[in-house]
Amino acid sequence: MPSLQIRNLNQDMYDAIVALAKEENRSIAQQSVVLLRSALNIDAKKIQLRDALETLKSIQIREPRHRLSDNWYNIVTA
Repeated sequence: MPSLQIRNLNQDMYDAIVALAKEENRSIAQQSVVLLRSALNIDAKKIQLRDALETLKSIQIREPRHRLSDNWYNIVTA
């Protein structure tokens, strides 16, 4: 299984991971994996939503009466 070494991690971040690991009865490595999985899933969902909005925007060009607010688009693509 691959491993990951993180250099120059600031003390506040390390302390937060340690605290979360203790709360969840996990090792620091286990908690780090949980946090990375969580962050990647959020990003994956954001990418899927952005792609869906791109598709809807392309449809709007053909169907201008059904316009999405640019605010929704800007929130997702930010």
